[in-house]
Amino acid sequence: MITLSEGAIQVLASGNAFNDAVLQLVSIRKIEGGNGPPRFRLMMSDGRHTMSSFMLCTQLNCMAEDNRLAVNCVILLKRHVTNLLKDGRPVVVILELDVVKRAEEVKEKIGNPTPYTDGTNKGPQQNSASSTPAVPANRASLQAQTTNDSASSSLLPVNRTITKDFGKKPAMAPLPGGPTKVGPIASLNPYVSKWTIRARVTNKSSIRTWSNARGEGKLFSMEIVDESGEIRVTAFNQEVDKYFELIEVGKVYYINKGNVKMANKQYTAVKNDYEVTLSGDTSIILCDDSDEVPKMQCEFISIGDLEKKNKDDCADIIGVCKSANELSRITTRASREVSKRTITLMDMSGKMVSLTLWGEEAEQFDPASQPVVAIKGAKVSDFGGRSLSASFSSTLMINPDIPQAYKLRGWYDKEGHNMEGESLTELRSGGGVGNTNWKTLSEVKTEQLGHGEKADYYNCIGTIVYIRKENSLYQACANQDCNKKVIDQQNGMFRCEKCDKEFPNFKYRLILSVNISDHSDNQWVTCFQESAETILGQNAAYLGQLKESNETAFDAIFLQATFKTLVFRNRVKLETYNDESRIKATVMEVKPVDHREYCQKLIMNIKKMSAK
Repeated sequence: MITLSEGAIQVLASGNAFNDAVLQLVSIRKIEGGNGPPRFRLMMSDGRHTMSSFMLCTQLNCMAEDNRLAVNCVILLKRHVTNLLKDGRPVVVILELDVVKRAEEVKEKIGNPTPYTDGTNKGPQQNSASSTPAVPANRASLQAQTTNDSASSSLLPVNRTITKDFGKKPAMAPLPGGPTKVGPIASLNPYVSKWTIRARVTNKSSIRTWSNARGEGKLFSMEIVDESGEIRVTAFNQEVDKYFELIEVGKVYYINKGNVKMANKQYTAVKNDYEVTLSGDTSIILCDDSDEVPKMQCEFISIGDLEKKNKDDCADIIGVCKSANELSRITTRASREVSKRTITLMDMSGKMVSLTLWGEEAEQFDPASQPVVAIKGAKVSDFGGRSLSASFSSTLMINPDIPQAYKLRGWYDKEGHNMEGESLTELRSGGGVGNTNWKTLSEVKTEQLGHGEKADYYNCIGTIVYIRKENSLYQACANQDCNKKVIDQQNGMFRCEKCDKEFPNFKYRLILSVNISDHSDNQWVTCFQESAETILGQNAAYLGQLKESNETAFDAIFLQATFKTLVFRNRVKLETYNDESRIKATVMEVKPVDHREYCQKLIMNIKKMSAK
């Protein structure tokens, strides 16, 4: 027979701790939360009293949805927070629990509990000689705490928080200069009217402005962390003027009061269902004694695991900067210039990925020492395979003081710098072909590259064995932004169907069908303008004139290009045309062979094979 923790309801309702209480679920009700996730309200019994002011935290919603929490089941309350609403009613938010007896095993209500109403109902088991709740022997210290709290109730804050011990100091510590107690970030929810937390600022955005039909304004946001979790904090207008200069990244502050609401996941990668908006009642005080407050909460994943991530997901990544592009400036759709720099990160998985930095982060980044780079909340893109971008809500750390960074640094200095690496990102112009994802032509076929939902990219050393001259040149639209083939009107004008215009001239464009070969196999590839000009060594305009004036010289250029050995960066994808499916290979970039670099690659391959 299960024994419930009689008296636990009275202790919980008074705002005190009673972790590991054994309670029975009497009823459960789902409350829709508007745009946010639903909440579940529970009525619990300790065998003496019942109370319906229990709320399940949203992280535990799955237990109610899959019926693990059902009426009559018995639970062990492992972690909770008790908040008192403005009207004095208690709300116990359940943060962690275990089901010790399923509903089908219990089948009925235990005891004859009566509703708890601020201590006036004593229950049938309680005699008149004692009004103290029955607390187990190992809760004696808690009982004394309850008595002391009752004697000084006028000094207590409205909400009192009980959590696990997350650090060297207790989660509830007195705030200097007053009797208010400090609770953890994990306890914050919309049902808390007054609260104080102590947390470290890990990221602070710049001030952003907006203007719309409702008016103008400004805001900034920051991310804060303590032993229990993290949360995003946003300040608007007057609070921006009041707090922006005060807040420094890396410092620890006491933050008191603010509006807690459901988080808009569109604008934050912070792992919390809620976010805080600062108000006129908010106070922020610098905390000097802050060594035990963590500096960051990251859930790093391997670069290789990025292939499992979906587009627009967020990820925490740490890697060594293997290479970096020069700083560039681009113009956004809003006609605003912004700095941009793309760097390549590599970790112990041997995989590499491109990370794009923006603004000040791009300008201040120094790749010379190949630093360890950690980024929290990087946005995953499927552009060119897999790539990352540092959004305004991301946190970038250079050579962070964390164990993962030291381990990665040691690995890279010892052996990682000699590794070829395999890139998840198709490098665009300006980034070079690079030594990534080398394949032989037979491996391309045996590994069935290009047969998946997305295109595959690879590098290879290939020798040109044949070039089709037929239809290699065509007359294209003279418009700079259009490459559509034009129709000769036979009257000195050339019509472009795409632009719906006629032009007195045209431009020549190249499209080559080339057969390349290596020691293992051969493959037909398609080369468009830039790569075709590189192979032939002449531009399309000159080739067009030559074809019209000197057919022999034109043929000689194609003959000279045959049997050249080059580095090809290819894209392969299975395409279907007229109910026939075949692999289409397109040359993305081509360049001469760097024989010194190629020999180093061969040496690395020999070492790998000899080590097996």
